[in-house]
Amino acid sequence: MKLFWKTLIVATVLATASHAESLRMAVTTSFYNSGLSEILLPEIRADIGLDVELIVVGTGQALALGKSGDVDAILVHARAAEEAFLAAGYGTHRREIMYNDFVFVGPDDDPANLGRAETAVQALQSIARAGVVFVSRGDDSGTNKKEQSLWVEAGIEPEGVWYRAAGAGMGATLNVASGMNAYTVSDRASWLNFGNKGELVLLFAGDPALFNQYAYIPVSPTRWPHVKSDLAMQLENWLASDRAKELINGYTLNGEPLFTFNATQ
Repeated sequence: MKLFWKTLIVATVLATASHAESLRMAVTTSFYNSGLSEILLPEIRADIGLDVELIVVGTGQALALGKSGDVDAILVHARAAEEAFLAAGYGTHRREIMYNDFVFVGPDDDPANLGRAETAVQALQSIARAGVVFVSRGDDSGTNKKEQSLWVEAGIEPEGVWYRAAGAGMGATLNVASGMNAYTVSDRASWLNFGNKGELVLLFAGDPALFNQYAYIPVSPTRWPHVKSDLAMQLENWLASDRAKELINGYTLNGEPLFTFNATQ
């Protein structure tokens, strides 16, 4: 909650001082933790005169803010939940913007032998079979939704002392996993930008099931007439532009890209 108010207040002060128009957008903690917003937001303001106030929450909370009309747009990464949001009339449409992937990280000695897994499901089965500590976000985020769907596919209901729910964002969950020297699932961008890795290393990636698409959804002005739908469309057009493509594809850490742009014109 402190992060929410800090972000909101700073953005509002900037908008007031500059007389720029402003828009409220709920974004995931994984997007925010990646650091990409610090690259994009100043360019958005310079190019189209729009200050974007970020409300940083998990995907489930972002969708809830859209449903209640408390934001003008959302940027999230859980397609089934997004489509349900649209089907219920809370959003106007869904625009894919960029993607990366989810990865499994864990202790460098890898007691569950994730290095031998061929699929994400096998990786989870190995963790459960070994009974080693796994830290879940447990916050109804896009990452948590992906993890839960993989447990279902694996035929496992995770419970017991080895399964810990952090109930927190990606950065905080990685901190818990690092402190416990435990396994977890992270989006690649948050993992690469995480500074407190301790003895954790990336152990498994590359399964197509771990594909992680981010999509932009304007909140419906039919449902909520007060939302700034015209500004939401201006932002969408910018996010799908060649300038956004250049910035998103060019954002790297130690030479490794964190996202790949895939918006269509």
